[in-house]
Formats: sequence, structure tokens, C-alpha cells
Amino acid sequence: EEDFEIIDKKHLPDAAELRNEEKAKPEEARWSAPILSLARKASENLALSYGSALKSASLVGLVSKPGSSDSPAKTSTRCHTMEERANLMNMMKLSIKILIQSALSLGRTLDSDFPPLQQFFVVLEHCLKHGLKVKKTFIGQNKSFFGPLELVEKLCPEASDIATSVKNLPELKTAVGRGRAWLYLALMQKKLADYLKVLLDHKHLLSEFYEPDALMMEEEGAVIVGLLVGLNVIDANLCLKGEDLDSQVGVIDFSLYLKETQDSDGKQDGGITAVLDQKHYVEELNRHLSCTVADLQNKIDCLEKTNSKLQEELAAATDRIGSLQEEQQQLKQQNELIRERSEKSVEVTKEDTKVELDTYKQSRQGLDEMYSDVWKQLKEEKKIRLELEKELELQIGMKTEMEIAMKLLEKDTHEKQDTLVALRQQLEEVKAINLQMFHKSQNAECSLQQKTEAISSFEGKTNEMMSSMKQMEERLQQAEKARQAAEERCNKMKQELAGRLDSCRQQMAQLDSKCSTLEKELKSEKEQRQTLQKELHQEKDATALLKTELQQMEGLKKELRKLQDEKQQLKKVHEEQEQALQEMGLHLSQSKLKMEDIKEVNKALKGHTWLKDDEATHCKQCRKEFSISRRKHHCRNCGDIFCSTCSSNELALPSYPKPVRVCDSCHTLLLQQCSSNSS
Repeated sequence: EEDFEIIDKKHLPDAAELRNEEKAKPEEARWSAPILSLARKASENLALSYGSALKSASLVGLVSKPGSSDSPAKTSTRCHTMEERANLMNMMKLSIKILIQSALSLGRTLDSDFPPLQQFFVVLEHCLKHGLKVKKTFIGQNKSFFGPLELVEKLCPEASDIATSVKNLPELKTAVGRGRAWLYLALMQKKLADYLKVLLDHKHLLSEFYEPDALMMEEEGAVIVGLLVGLNVIDANLCLKGEDLDSQVGVIDFSLYLKETQDSDGKQDGGITAVLDQKHYVEELNRHLSCTVADLQNKIDCLEKTNSKLQEELAAATDRIGSLQEEQQQLKQQNELIRERSEKSVEVTKEDTKVELDTYKQSRQGLDEMYSDVWKQLKEEKKIRLELEKELELQIGMKTEMEIAMKLLEKDTHEKQDTLVALRQQLEEVKAINLQMFHKSQNAECSLQQKTEAISSFEGKTNEMMSSMKQMEERLQQAEKARQAAEERCNKMKQELAGRLDSCRQQMAQLDSKCSTLEKELKSEKEQRQTLQKELHQEKDATALLKTELQQMEGLKKELRKLQDEKQQLKKVHEEQEQALQEMGLHLSQSKLKMEDIKEVNKALKGHTWLKDDEATHCKQCRKEFSISRRKHHCRNCGDIFCSTCSSNELALPSYPKPVRVCDSCHTLLLQQCSSNSS
């Protein structure tokens, strides 16, 4: 079931056809025949050794026909598999040998488009597919050689990089494509033979994937692994991104291996043509040599002419060298005279510089003392100035705070005056209310006295009524007794007592009416008494409220007194602060005048630019010309150029941390500025 292409002998070219093709070639290409003949001789041994393998592969075929797989005889199948293994091994030998020879002849790294390399991978793929077991899955039958190659990752940890890179390739979708990519990467690492040897060492694991009579399970697999060791000589650079490894067709092309046999068959017939080609080649070589000899003669003539010209130039050059030597001697004499003069001038300048150094050192000592004194005064004046600035800031802050406090006090006084006016109005209203309430209380007391007198009179009347009621009850009791006594005499005195009973009944009715009227009067008096008591409670509450308001008025009067005292104290503080502000204003005016003086001095000192050395030829102060003894010196304040005498002073400037050179005019200006600041 392997995918092999069988080539018949009919398709192979004959010797006569090859001769006709050689004759049809142009004569210009025949000069390369000797080189080709040498290549044919070199490959003759290879063709003879592997000719039998090619014939057996073409005659027997590498794939069993559809009808042969169903043959019942086991011996025939074994023979067939043995023939397949032998053919595959021979093809593997051929492909490896041709690949190594072609790679060494090229002498460079092989690409994926190199035909012998492609055929090698096809043959290796057929070898790995031989005897593979078919695995059944839910999708269908699966038969790929990538399964046993995945075992290498477990057995050899070095192959984990290959497995991960193959799995991460997004273009590969089938197991066949992954297996081909794995073989490419292993060949680039030069470890293909090592990985396959690891697989063959663990045949118990390979038995899951291969049949027992497969090529990888037999001795032929070990032979192929041994042959693959020779591929470590080859350097391959294979691109996997652009390769469509899934859709490649694995068909062996026997034309690469049949060319050598065809060349060996047509060797004898092409002997005469080879001799003629050699003759033409030698004639062409003679022509080329004659042309080169003519060119060389022309070159020799040109060289002779140039040689004569060079000799003439040599004679002229020797004459020039003599004249130049004489000039050199004259220049040496002049140089000695100039050297003597320069040595004398140097001695004079050295003496001048020594004198200048002594004077400079003496002036420097005095200046250092002056500078230290001035520096101390400057520090003290800076401290005093900083303190004055701090006091100024504090006094300005105090002034602003005082202005804010005065504004707040004015607002408070206005508000308190408004509150005082409102409180006075409220006091007058309260006094009027108190007078009204006092009149009402007097009226209420008078009405209370009258009502209490009426109540006392009513109470006396009620007491009299109660006494009369008691008397009536006593009389009733006596009447009942008399009635009881009279009952006995009732029968006798009915007529006498009938009139009396009527009169008594009339009197009782009158007494009942009187009692009812008295009860009504008592009820009305009780209601009046309750209303009066309610009015008393209300008046008492009003008096309590008035008392509390009077207490609040007294507290407000006390607060008014306190505020008046605070106002007087604030007025005193305000007057003191105004005096302090006036004093501060005087100090400020003085400091402003000092600052203006300093600004004027700075303006006078500003606007100076740093002169270049080339621009100045004379000292700016003494107008003396500069020379080797009188050197140029820059003033670090104004930037002009002076001599050493006019710029012998040194002072500390704001832009320089240490004392630097200053001219006399800048020195006097800066000292005046320091003295004015200190005063």
C-alpha cells in the first residue's frame, strides 16, 4: 500500500537516441565534452554497483498490486515484504550517496528546493511508512509515521524543542505534515541518526505502531540508521513556513539515479566525438594563447617607454635634491641665529616675570587680608539684611493682619450699634408691656378680692342653707315621729290633718325650688372660680417670662460694658500699631533708597561682554601694548582685557564661589557697593 511510481523499460531512452541528441547539440558546446567525460568516469563505479538494485526495483516494483494483498499464501507475502525491505534499503543507500556527492560538489548549505534532498526525504518517508499499523478512530482509519516520532520526545529530552516547534506551526494540519517538518528539523540539527537509533533501541515501544516484519523492526532499520550518520557532513537550511508539507506527494523519481547508467551505455559510441571535441578545445586554447602573447608584447613596449621617461625624471630629481640641500644648510644657519636671539629674549622675559611674581605675591598678601575683612563684613551685612527682610515680611504680615482686624472691628462695632438700637427699642416695648401687665395685675387683684368676698358671702349663705336643711331634716324626723304618733290617731284626726298635710306639701315644694336655684348658683360660681384660677395661672406665666427677659436685659448690659472695654483696648493697640507702622515705613523708605543705589550700581556694571583675545591688542586702562612679558588678563566682572598691573585685584563675585581677578575700576565700584550695604 506504499505510494511508489513504477517506471517501465519502454520509457527509458536507448543508446541510439542519446547519440542523436549529442549530434544535435551545437559545436560551440562540444568543448566541454572532456570535463563531462571525466565526470562520467568518476560515476561509472557507482552506476555499476547499484545498477542491479535499480533493475530489481523497476522489474519487481515497490508496491504490491491490488490483487496480491488478498493472496492466501504466507510464504509469498513474506518474500514480497523481504523484497520490499531490500529495495527500500538499496534506494536509501543510493539517495544518501548521491545527496552527499552533490552536496560536497556544491560546497554550500542545501535548500529545501534541492532535488536530491527532496528525493532523500521521500525515500526516508517510504522507509518509515513500511509496515505501519492502521489505527481505527471515530473519524476513520489513521496511518501516519508521526506517531513513532513522537516517542523520541519521551525517550530523548533533547528532542523536546523539535516537538514543541512542530506543534506550534499553525500551517500544519495533518499528521503527515508534522512528521515531515520533524524530519526537516532533525536533519538541520544533525541528530536524525541519533533520534532514530533511540527509537530502534526501544523496539517494544515500536511494536505498537509497526508490524513485526516491518523495515524498522528488522535489521535493515539498523543499517539505514548507520547510513544516516554520514549526513552529519551536510549543512541544510530548510524553510518550514513557506512549505506546504501537508499536500506534498511522496513519489520517488528514478530519473536521478538512471542518468549514470545511461551515460555508461553510451560511453563507447561517444569516444570519437570526445576526441573531436578535445581537438576543437585545443585549437581554441592556441588562439587564446596567441592573443595573450600579442597583448604582452604591447605591454612590454609601453613599459620601456615609461622606463626612459622615469630615468629622465630621476636626473631632474637629483639636481633638485642638490639645490634643496644647499637651501637647507642656509636655513640651519639662520635657525641658529634666531635660536640665540630667542634664548636671550627668554632670559630677559624670565627676569621680568620673576620681578612681576614678587610684586604679585606682595600685592596678593595685602589683597588676601583685605578680601578676608571684606568677606567677613559681607557675611555680617548679608545676615543683617536677611534679618531685616524677615522683620519686614513679619511687619508687612502684621500690617495686613491689623488692617483685616480693623475692618472686622468696624464691622463688629456697626453690627453691635445696630443691635444696641434694636435692644433699646425692645426695652421700651418691654417697659410698655410691663406697665400694661402691671395695670392688668392690679385690676385682676381687685376683681379677685371682689370675687373672694362674693365667694365668702356665698359660702355663708350655703352654710345657712345647710343649717336650715338640717333643721328641716330634724323637723321632718319630728314630723315622722308625730306622724307615727298621729297614725294611731289617723283615723280620728284624718280630717284635721288633711288640711295640714296640704299646707306642708306646699311648703316642701317651695323649699325644693329654693334648693334647685341655690344649686344652680353654686355651679355658676364654681365655673367662675375655675376661669379666674386659669387667668391667674396665665398671668403668673407672663410675669415669669417678663422676669427672664429682665434677666437677659441685665446680661446684655454687662456684655455691652465688656465690649466697650474691649473697644477701648483695641483702640489703644491700634494706635500702638499705627506708630509701629510709621516707623516701619521709615525703615522701608530707607531700604528702598539703598536698593535703588544698588540697582544703579548693577546697571552701571551690566551690559559688559566677554571680549575675545584676538580683539584686544592694548590694555583698556593704561593703553599699553600686549607682548610676551605683558600678558592679557580678563576682568571677571566687566569682561574687558587688562594687563597684570591693571587687574591685580581679586574679589568674590556672585557668579564665582572663589575670589577671581577684577580690574581696578570694578574693584573700587564693588568695594563702594559693599561699604554702602554695610552702612
